Amino acid sequence: MATKRVLRAVLKAADLCATAPARVARRLVDRSFTDRYGDALQMLNDLPYEAGMIKPDPKRIIADSTDWRFLNELKRELKA
Repeated sequence: MATKRVLRAVLKAADLCATAPARVARRLVDRSFTDRYGDALQMLNDLPYEAGMIKPDPKRIIADSTDWRFLNELKRELKA
């Protein structure tokens, strides 16, 4: 569950950086990650984000890419 939440957050953040860099730069300044709005905006604009680069939704990526064998084995061991 935690992996799904992290992956979903990363994908949403990447999408937000690509579609609204000015908004993200303002939040970086507002939350004191940097004092310089212009530098933050330039950095976000220079990053190689590609809108639409990731086609499937997070649930599909997780379903196709996750190997649950380790977790299932751990559950069996804990029940014993």
